[in-house]
Amino acid sequence: MTYVVRNLVSREFLSSAWASSFSRPNTQSVLPLIYALFAALLVSPPVFAQSAEQAAPAASAPKKPPPPCATADHRAFDFWIGTWDVTPAGQTAPSGVNRISSQHGGCVIREEYKTKGGYTGMSMSFYDAQRKIWHQTWMGVDGTALFVAGGLNAKGEMVLSNANWPGYIQGSPINRVTWTPSRDGTEVTSVRQHWQSSKDGGKNWTTVFDGLYVKQAEK
Repeated sequence: MTYVVRNLVSREFLSSAWASSFSRPNTQSVLPLIYALFAALLVSPPVFAQSAEQAAPAASAPKKPPPPCATADHRAFDFWIGTWDVTPAGQTAPSGVNRISSQHGGCVIREEYKTKGGYTGMSMSFYDAQRKIWHQTWMGVDGTALFVAGGLNAKGEMVLSNANWPGYIQGSPINRVTWTPSRDGTEVTSVRQHWQSSKDGGKNWTTVFDGLYVKQAEK
């Protein structure tokens, strides 16, 4: 490249300078032109440099991980979410209201139950991803605690039992709660909650509570 630049200057610039003045050109006036030519050849155009800088951040941007409780298993009990009027079996009018909500980024389902007679209780349900099982802890105003675990059956019902709980003592009564959703198309309009108990290892069952949950209209 140095040879080409020198050739260009010596052949074109110097020849025309000699032809016009018949005098030797001034070296001080030639050097700035040589430096300018080198700068133009060696420096990259600013448009390309800017494009490279703009493309770099996009290529190195990390992917955002999905939320921790967004799997289908974590969403299996979402059909129970809503505000429901609760009518126990054998009654013709609701006697309680149950508010079921999704909490903590969808990782917890919280239940707040209240009857017209003053009974209250609450539960916390969640999917235990390590054990691959649903768990619910219930506590009522009467001090009765219930720990049940399980999951969806083939019918799409949520079935939880204390026999699946790690703290279950063999030979003690088994409590089993089944939630059965009823749909109008894709929307769940009602849920039946059936709580049963067995004192003989599951051979015979008695009903502890059987209630129909009808979703309240949105206000």
